[in-house]
Amino acid sequence: MNDRFADLHIHTYYSDSTASPLEVVEEAKAFGLSCISIADHDTVDAFPEACAAADKVGLEVLPGVELSSEHHGKDIHILGYLFGMEKTPLIDKLQEMQDVRQSRMKKMVAKLYDMGIKDIDFDEVCGMTHSDAVGRLHLAKMLVKKGHVRTLDDAFIQYLGEGAAAYFPKYGQTPFEAIDLIKRSGGVAVMAHPMLTQRDEIIPALVKAGLDGLEAYYPNCSMEVVNYYMGIAERRGLLVTGGSDAHGKAKTSTFIGKSYVSCEWVERLKARAQHAGC
Repeated sequence: MNDRFADLHIHTYYSDSTASPLEVVEEAKAFGLSCISIADHDTVDAFPEACAAADKVGLEVLPGVELSSEHHGKDIHILGYLFGMEKTPLIDKLQEMQDVRQSRMKKMVAKLYDMGIKDIDFDEVCGMTHSDAVGRLHLAKMLVKKGHVRTLDDAFIQYLGEGAAAYFPKYGQTPFEAIDLIKRSGGVAVMAHPMLTQRDEIIPALVKAGLDGLEAYYPNCSMEVVNYYMGIAERRGLLVTGGSDAHGKAKTSTFIGKSYVSCEWVERLKARAQHAGC
């Protein structure tokens, strides 16, 4: 790469990826990226390891997280960047969110047991992640491993997707609350993959609540879609981010660096935030 680019949406095995923080850093460096953000679901446990590895190879790592939230029955994820990593409302809340994830998983495993799927153990599912941020993808993998479904898609369609037989909602947080949490912790709040969420009508209200940006660059999206969200961002005075949403081998449709933004947008994120990276 002749310019400097950043992939600001990467997951590790501290949430629902198969990749370690070290593997993420190595792959990002090999691709030629200058900056990354690990945005695991409801946890920042990967950040210290990623920073330690990145320091050795000259790669910048921004604090990041992908917060679960819900509005009128629809999941809306909010990305937080450059927030304070110690003694902030966000860090305190993340432990509560992980506790709720554990409780939710127990309910889903129990529901599957009641449906006749009796060979899936809660502790076994939790053992698939390196933190307490256990999620549906881990359970879906277990359903495939035990032979109850053929594919991950089948697991979500039959059991784990919204409205499916063993589905239970996530942490009861609205996107407005997620934005407030990030902002009170000195960070920058960005709506994750709006082209997947398909709730553009809520964007004006989110902006009023303090939303800073839109994730306009996302893998497997046409430039027409990217330009559409770039246009919304420009009209609303929002920042633009982008990333691969890479999950290691757990998500074969993307990889680190498949989608990225210029580091000019990273500098704009920093200018908006109150905290720097590692």
